Amino acid sequence: MTTLNMLFLVMALLLFVSVIASRLSARLGMPLLLAFLGVGMLAGEEGFGIQFSNYNIANLVSQLALAIILLDGGLRTQFETFRIALKPALVLASWGVLASVGLLGLFATFYLGADWKMALLMAAIVGSTDAAAVFSLLRNSGVRLNARIQATLELESGLNDPMAILLVSVLIGMIMQPAETTLASTLLMLLKQMGLGLLFGVAAGHALAHLLAKIKLAEGLYAIMIASGGLLVFAVSNLFEGSGFLAVYLVGVFVGNLRNAATQHVLNVMDGLAWLAQAVMFLVLGLLVTPSSLLGQGAHALVIAAFLIFVARPLAVYTAIKWFHYSGKELAYISWVGLRGAVPITLAIMPLMNGIPQAQLLFDVAFAVVILSLLIQGTTIPFLARKLGMVLPPKPEPLDSREIWLGNHLSVGLQSFQVAPNSQAENSHPYAMTRLNDFADARLFALIRHNETITVNMTTQMQAGDVVWYVLPQSKADEFATQFADVRKHQDEQQFYGEFVVKPDAKVGELAFAYGLKLGDDMDATRSLASVFRERFGDVPVAGDRILIGDFQITVKELDEHSYIKWLGLKIPNKKQK
Repeated sequence: MTTLNMLFLVMALLLFVSVIASRLSARLGMPLLLAFLGVGMLAGEEGFGIQFSNYNIANLVSQLALAIILLDGGLRTQFETFRIALKPALVLASWGVLASVGLLGLFATFYLGADWKMALLMAAIVGSTDAAAVFSLLRNSGVRLNARIQATLELESGLNDPMAILLVSVLIGMIMQPAETTLASTLLMLLKQMGLGLLFGVAAGHALAHLLAKIKLAEGLYAIMIASGGLLVFAVSNLFEGSGFLAVYLVGVFVGNLRNAATQHVLNVMDGLAWLAQAVMFLVLGLLVTPSSLLGQGAHALVIAAFLIFVARPLAVYTAIKWFHYSGKELAYISWVGLRGAVPITLAIMPLMNGIPQAQLLFDVAFAVVILSLLIQGTTIPFLARKLGMVLPPKPEPLDSREIWLGNHLSVGLQSFQVAPNSQAENSHPYAMTRLNDFADARLFALIRHNETITVNMTTQMQAGDVVWYVLPQSKADEFATQFADVRKHQDEQQFYGEFVVKPDAKVGELAFAYGLKLGDDMDATRSLASVFRERFGDVPVAGDRILIGDFQITVKELDEHSYIKWLGLKIPNKKQK
């Protein structure tokens, strides 16, 4: 009993310290995942002396944690994300991984003087991006990214695990059982991984989503049902040699996109489970490694990480998605956010479990590459996004959003807004915000000032800092929020989108005539601006997409609920304004 309690004490203390350390990590601008890794390493045998070298348990914990993280990521992935970036993400998750591994393996063969199979195995271990790192760092970066860029990166990280696992498994087979590892067996393994993962994920996702819509449970049980259902599909897919990671991610996608009373209120619970999974996984992985081993391979890892970050990943991205309407700056940013995290470390455990010669070297190098990736790339995600112009102006949005479900498919939305100084709402009556026709169905629910509810009468005026709750559909919340935002921030929008607003059905010729634009020979004056954007960006434009007509910039400013362009911003160059 004493031993069991000591285990509980150590694990709880490590988790508690990791959470506290995450606050310091955030203030220093470091990825939170590094805090969990750091605490694990500090508690290890060269720190506080906890000796842990059970790779089977570490692999079990990592697999379970990654399944929970991918399930949570899928729950927050809208079908619209697939419409925006599925094709380029699939190419990145397949050819992009192959190209990265091939280039890095070739480099490592000559740099390390290693056998080409071992060099390729090392490259395959660190060749794929990590969903835990990408989901965590992108969604907590504090910047609003172009939707196409974010969708591409998140989908790539959620879909590329099967290719990475396949490559590692094949290369282990080539080293340990070369006679049995043939091209035919490799292709069969790929078909099984992708095909069965897709089949189980889609079928089980549909089934679980519809079951949740019909079954009546206590509120606290829905999250358990979703988590257990996702893990069940993960295990079944793996048993049939399919990709459990792909399957569990797709289950999350289908469940998360079926809005009903069962799914909407569990996201916070699943978020907590995902954070717990990340913390435990990185703690356990941190316990596995010793700092002296990392330092011993530090020089090699630095060179390998540098080649991966600055050469292999950019070339792989360029050859994979150059043809999908991405600009040079967008390609550069996607290349940079090729984050490595728990997946490479988990893959590095496989050679150790299979008795591969020099497996410990592979593990130490992979671990060091992950740390360098998080330090170099992870800490610079917001900075580089601003530097490359990937950041959109902050969009006014509700302070908080709740849904009250009146039935399985009937809900009432509650949105809260904080009154900013110099906003339209300041010194206005709460009912005045609902006078526009678009907001005629909004209803005041509560006015809160200094943490107390204020009785609203005919003379009530809102003050800066007040929080106001309205019954309002989620689809109208962002537009409604503009009335509560500081009007001076509108200048930031003007600087990005331009001084004028243009309708997408406006003809190019009409615009040219109105503003004195000179059209090139390749520009048809009878075409609408919307058709020009469709030709340039395909059928899925996003806010921030931009074209040039002469020296004039025309930028997608807002989309409607069907993802069609609603408004365009027109930016006139300074020389034209004089």
